[in-house]
Amino acid sequence: MHTTETRAAVSDLMPRALHELAKLVAIPTVADFEQYPPEECRRGGEWVAAAFREAGILDAHPVTTSDGSTAVFGYRPGPAGAPTVLLYAHLDVQPPLDERRWETPPFELTQRADGRWYGRGAADCKGNIVAHLTALRALSVRFGEDWPIGIRVVIEGSEEQSGQGLEEELKTHPEEFSADVMLIQDAGNLAAGQPTLTVTLRGAADVVVTVDAFPGAVHSGQYGGAAPDAIAALIRLLDTLRDAEGATTVDGLDSTGSWDGGQLTESGLLKEVGADTARVLGGAPVADSLWARPAVTVLGMDVPPVVGSTASIQGRASARLNLRVPAGVSAETGARLLEAHLQRHAPWGVTVHTEVRGSGEGFRARTGAPAYALLSDSLAEAFDRSTVTAGQGGSIPLCGELQRAFPEAVICLLGVEEPACRIHAPNESVSAEEIRKIATAEALFLSKLGSEDA
Repeated sequence: MHTTETRAAVSDLMPRALHELAKLVAIPTVADFEQYPPEECRRGGEWVAAAFREAGILDAHPVTTSDGSTAVFGYRPGPAGAPTVLLYAHLDVQPPLDERRWETPPFELTQRADGRWYGRGAADCKGNIVAHLTALRALSVRFGEDWPIGIRVVIEGSEEQSGQGLEEELKTHPEEFSADVMLIQDAGNLAAGQPTLTVTLRGAADVVVTVDAFPGAVHSGQYGGAAPDAIAALIRLLDTLRDAEGATTVDGLDSTGSWDGGQLTESGLLKEVGADTARVLGGAPVADSLWARPAVTVLGMDVPPVVGSTASIQGRASARLNLRVPAGVSAETGARLLEAHLQRHAPWGVTVHTEVRGSGEGFRARTGAPAYALLSDSLAEAFDRSTVTAGQGGSIPLCGELQRAFPEAVICLLGVEEPACRIHAPNESVSAEEIRKIATAEALFLSKLGSEDA
């Protein structure tokens, strides 16, 4: 299909795409069943399966996975000898968090004056589901029923809650995932309008550290200044995890990596996070810190809250730490090094206990494959701009699992998400232009791959 014809087909389909996005956003598919009923996720899975059936994947169907979430699987075989492409996204979303901070209802897709469409999941990841559907419909405009390629559909139902159900499905039913190329649409562009392929994902591990100084709590007036303060010891211990510039420093873990792909600016990062006076951490280029070096974040602490606290020295304090390591560094090894560092740097003779609460390995794409180059060219055609590569600070453990299960498959990360989307935060939004261009690129890629040796 020529680029102009594909663009026209996708543009004609965009009103339908936005209508479907509104339908999907209206279903609160939060896979945290302590906050939202599982029936909503099942309803979302049934809607997604029906939409893919209508788009040409006739056997698309919902499946309840081992963690109770609802995933969607589908398969449409191609002609003999044709490659098969797996289309991935996820239908579950983050909770809306503080609904008072939403300017419009979180589960009601709303276009605002800036032209963007707001709603929880509009970008992450329901906008990507709609892009897949639109690309498949554009394929039918060109080829009718005679698609030149095989298609598998895998839509996850609990990605935001760890995705254990789908990983178990991969172990028990790998045939449902088998494909030559996998388009993992749960990523996005460095900036709106800048086509980007994500080539690395960081690995991750959660470690809980507990400081024990003495049993219970004692009076701060009677013992303050001499008794070993567990909270102060924990703060001092956590401070050893960063240098004066804020760079992560874990003994034995390399923190000198550099990134040679697309770059980010310090001002752009600060604008994204809403910082007014604070500086960027690390003393290195932003891309190096985000994609090529380890990072430890304190996610939470068990200490008395300000309201209700007493004049007491605490004998015990804990923190939950999140370690991110660049692709190529084992998350399991990183977690062991972090545990050893915390034990080694325990101050004042306090006892330090550590526990790894889970880890997931990173991912590095096979960028030398012909299919990768074809996708890069298709993105450039759709966006009228050269494609760049980037890393992603977040982790998608499924990518590593797919790479291990199908080492010859070409796994590509892309999507409609970009910094202005503010995924996971209140007032998440998506640009309709990003959906249109990603769908155009996908339709171009599927059309070309079916007629090329990729």
